[in-house]
Amino acid sequence: MTEVLAVPHIDLNRYLGRWYEIVRLPQQHEDELATDISANYAIDENGEIRVENLCLDEEGRPVSVVGHARAVDEKNSKLKISFLPSGLRWIPFTEGDYWVLKIDDGYLTALIGTPDRKYLWVLARTPHISSETLAEYLAEARRQGFDLGSLITPLHTGREVTDPMVAEI
Repeated sequence: MTEVLAVPHIDLNRYLGRWYEIVRLPQQHEDELATDISANYAIDENGEIRVENLCLDEEGRPVSVVGHARAVDEKNSKLKISFLPSGLRWIPFTEGDYWVLKIDDGYLTALIGTPDRKYLWVLARTPHISSETLAEYLAEARRQGFDLGSLITPLHTGREVTDPMVAEI
């Protein structure tokens, strides 16, 4: 089987901002019935990447989970990410891999995966992408050995989870 390969380099400043989850492989910590899933990436005061995952749960309630990521080298295409509170991030084996496997020149669509092929996402700057673009990114995932048989496509209803909504949680 082919090795999982990240792209040669990511410009983190261009990668920052809001991304929408288009498809993903199932995960035990992510509600399969969640809708309007997005993530905001920003550089925090410590120079780490702050990752805020947002969605509406199956009851329509806003959910926000904040984590931090760091590049493992100067290429920035392989990151380690943790959603543990900062005081617990020193514990070994609590970070997950986050590799950018494919991204277009405009930083509009990205394929994210893990080297063990357990996790996979297609992310985009808009909640919907063309079927051709999705097929292109899923073809790359298959080429790198990902099993797409249980792929989940979350619903995007047009609702955005906002800071004021999260503040009410």
